[in-house]
Amino acid sequence: MIPVRALRDCLDGVIPGVVSTCAADGTPNVAYMSQGQYLDEGHLALSYQFFNRTHQNLLTNPRVILGLIHPQTAQQYRLHLVYERTETQGPVFESMKAKLAGIASHTGMTGVFRLLGSDIYRIEGAEVVPGSALPAPSPTVDPLLALRACMERLPTSSDAESLLDALLDGLQAHFAIEQALVMMLDPRRDRLYTVASRGYATSGVGSEIPVGEGVIGVAARERAPIRISHVTSEYAYGLAMREGAERRGMGDLLETEIPFPGLASPGSQLAVPIPGTREPLGVLFVESATEMRFTHADEDALVALAIQVGGLFRLFQAELELGEEAHPGAIRESRPDGPPLRVRHYAVNDSVFLGDDYLIKGVAGNILWTLLQDHQALGRTQFSNRELRADPRVRLPDQSDNLEARLVLLHRRLVERGACVQLEKTGRGRFRLVVARPLDLEEVAPEP
Repeated sequence: MIPVRALRDCLDGVIPGVVSTCAADGTPNVAYMSQGQYLDEGHLALSYQFFNRTHQNLLTNPRVILGLIHPQTAQQYRLHLVYERTETQGPVFESMKAKLAGIASHTGMTGVFRLLGSDIYRIEGAEVVPGSALPAPSPTVDPLLALRACMERLPTSSDAESLLDALLDGLQAHFAIEQALVMMLDPRRDRLYTVASRGYATSGVGSEIPVGEGVIGVAARERAPIRISHVTSEYAYGLAMREGAERRGMGDLLETEIPFPGLASPGSQLAVPIPGTREPLGVLFVESATEMRFTHADEDALVALAIQVGGLFRLFQAELELGEEAHPGAIRESRPDGPPLRVRHYAVNDSVFLGDDYLIKGVAGNILWTLLQDHQALGRTQFSNRELRADPRVRLPDQSDNLEARLVLLHRRLVERGACVQLEKTGRGRFRLVVARPLDLEEVAPEP
């Protein structure tokens, strides 16, 4: 029997497969398959949409013959399957739902193609159908060699920020992936926030997506990679810039949404969770304007990269917790001259404004506000990750605090905005707060 993993490209729906079933009285039925998904060498899933006769037959006779055609070589295959069950939720269902939405959009069948379930089959045999076939095209990138090159560099990173840079640089240099970003999970708010990106007009650092929304949010929620070759509006992200001010019951609080940096018209997308101890640390997301840009081999390679990145993130955190030296105490330094800058902190969502410009919110905003308070009250400029993690004012989540990722986010937002406040790394788990002008801090309490 040929290995089923070699047939994965046949299951994406580029050329629909043919599902043959038989009723209890022997009447045959043939229907087209929109999409399938490889599960393991013994199982695969087929999309269940409107195969009423097919499903009726499965309940009385679970044996199925599936005909497949390779989309690039036109080689035909025949699989012998046995129906086991139908799943209507979970990672397999959500992944197939996302891919089916892309297929529907590409074929003009949005609203018609609606996934009702994922039918799980046991594979009893697979064979090649005799006939002529085209030669397989040579890939422009060898994912295995690209994976090796990236994995050799990642462990040389000294901290979380350099790790993210090495990851995204490696995707461009070795995988020829031009558009990529990393989003980290904020479990308290059930949202993902961008900490690094490549290949976009604006970095989008600080932009957010709710868990469960789009390809990235669904990948985080289901803890499973999602790859789609024809992007649909249901799983794409809007890029419209929000302008002006919004009050939202928070006094004169201005708009705090940073636009997501994704492509306006993507052709392919792949979202891969970065695993953590109890829940995903975040998601690695890549996209391209070209349809069918990412293969199963690309998905496998990026899953391996994400596993390594997650392990290194956890290693950095453990080393910092064990290896940092406690801060020796408050150090008073001279304050800069010049007109003071008004800095507002809105307690309702921990958003921080420098003058009238929105900077950041959430835990990263609260970290900055804590640093600025100590700087104003004590003249401090030297800080450590360890003391921040233990400081009750910061209010880090009990689990998966991702402090290092939040400091990366804060550092990059300050650099992007050219702010008069900056963070400079001074050693492992230590940094300096650089303030170029006097600050006038203002705490804005929520309206009653």
